[in-house]
Amino acid sequence: MYLHLGNNIVVKTGDIVGVFDIDYCSVGKRTRDFLRAAQTSGSVVNVTGDLPKTFVVCREDGKDKVYISGISPATLRKRAETV
Repeated sequence: MYLHLGNNIVVKTGDIVGVFDIDYCSVGKRTRDFLRAAQTSGSVVNVTGDLPKTFVVCREDGKDKVYISGISPATLRKRAETV
């Protein structure tokens, strides 16, 4: 199945490693370091033009990819539960 992250971007639910609240999780140093490293390596895909609310970590073809979404983690969870 697939999960819609916004702006016509969908990911396979089986590829999702985690869905994280960007405000809550980006406070920690390790998370900031992870996001910075992902940005540097070109693994970040920004799917929102608005205020980012969530980052979704996926493992696609053996590589990590981080999607920045404007959809709240709660909404993404509800979408995943209906799939």
